Amino acid sequence: MISRNRVVLGFIGTNLDAGSASQPERWESWRPTVSLCQHSDFVVDRIELFAEKSYAELAKTIIGDLQTTSPETEVRVHVLGIRDPWDFQDVYEGLYDFAASYAFDPEREDYLVHITTGTHVAQICLFLLTESRRIPGQLLQSEPPRSRKGRTRGRNQPSPGKYSIIDLDLARYDRLATRFAAEHEQAQDFLKDGIATKSPAFNQLIEKIEIVALRSTEPVLLMGPTGAGKSRLAARIFTLRQQRCGLSGNFVDLNCATLRGDTAASMLFGHKRGAFTGAQNDRPGLLREADKGLLFLDEIGELGLDEQAMLLRALEEKMFLPVGSDKPVRSDFQLIVGTNRDLRKSIASGTFRDDLFARINLWTFDLPSLAQRREDIAPNIEYELGERARTHSQTITFNKEARDRFLTFAKNTGTPWLGNFRDLNAAVTRMATLAPRGRIRVEDVDEEIARLQTNWQRPDDSNGTQLHGTTQCHPNRGTNRHHRSL
Repeated sequence: MISRNRVVLGFIGTNLDAGSASQPERWESWRPTVSLCQHSDFVVDRIELFAEKSYAELAKTIIGDLQTTSPETEVRVHVLGIRDPWDFQDVYEGLYDFAASYAFDPEREDYLVHITTGTHVAQICLFLLTESRRIPGQLLQSEPPRSRKGRTRGRNQPSPGKYSIIDLDLARYDRLATRFAAEHEQAQDFLKDGIATKSPAFNQLIEKIEIVALRSTEPVLLMGPTGAGKSRLAARIFTLRQQRCGLSGNFVDLNCATLRGDTAASMLFGHKRGAFTGAQNDRPGLLREADKGLLFLDEIGELGLDEQAMLLRALEEKMFLPVGSDKPVRSDFQLIVGTNRDLRKSIASGTFRDDLFARINLWTFDLPSLAQRREDIAPNIEYELGERARTHSQTITFNKEARDRFLTFAKNTGTPWLGNFRDLNAAVTRMATLAPRGRIRVEDVDEEIARLQTNWQRPDDSNGTQLHGTTQCHPNRGTNRHHRSL
């Protein structure tokens, strides 16, 4: 078995390690770096000390004291060239360059990063480099004796105090792991509007979206049919980033299908007064309104090719030209786009830019239709009734037979739910509004089923083929009832 060396990396403490400088009384002080080598159960094979040029004499004293305390410990001093120990960029670059050039050998050596000494900035930088595995080790913290009683060990040498090793694998810390798991669960619950969804595939999708929402600011592409909840999810992602990531700007929402002709570029990028007929005042545009915030462009496939090119530049450079202006405007926005189209087909047909698709296709999530999530129909109905009780101060419930009948219809594989959650939400709203004395009855459900089936008929459905599967839910009702218009 190969013997492993224990290597400690840390800064010379210009105050704590100095003690009484070169005076003999320094041995009566607790000095973090020297004390590390005074533990009988903690053998240090090598110490890599970071020092500033101005503390060269103190470094010599510390080296000498370490050799006196622990002759078997090799001491190396590194002058990192840090100009300002309180400047984060300066300190991080110095430590990063050291870590990049240092010949770490984790197969044969264990590395401990001492964070008791150095400025707070240095301690934070050491933590970040260790947490990111630039330094492949664990954190080491030391502390002085808690009382003076019994703290000397002869010849006026103080007790070495205590040390502790901090493993950054949070899975080892049960209480922390539980708290982080609860936080993730709360975030996912928030993205689902608090609805206790049961679809395993959808829950896994939300789990991934939650991770991306909190860790990435790159564009997100939400795919899925109309009514699958893209707009609502984009708004929840924005709020989550506001709460957890400090996003300070606005949420700006636009359906690109509403853009027409020359007004499209003006709506998105703004215009200067006089840029075109009717441009009587300057217009900032939605991209500027979304500065420091989030822009959601639904139905991105409807955007014109010229506007696509301008959007690509705005994404890559955070700059764009308003219509009629020769001075670029800056906007640092985050982007979520939605589509119910296959954008690859749009690229093939020449209606969507390949380069823009490559830019927005980093994080792509395909939201399932309601027909693919039939197990989530019941909790969504309860959510909608709860929202109505909250906003209208009116509690609406189903009687048992009515609830069973509607769920049987809703979950039947022949029920198409062409409008997805919009259809379901509209159905619940109608039944709740028309329900006498706050109770939805079987006859209310039957009328709503008939209304939905009529709405789902299309001119080419000459025999109502889309509805055959749903008629099985009501064998006691006549076929004509399904085609009745309320």
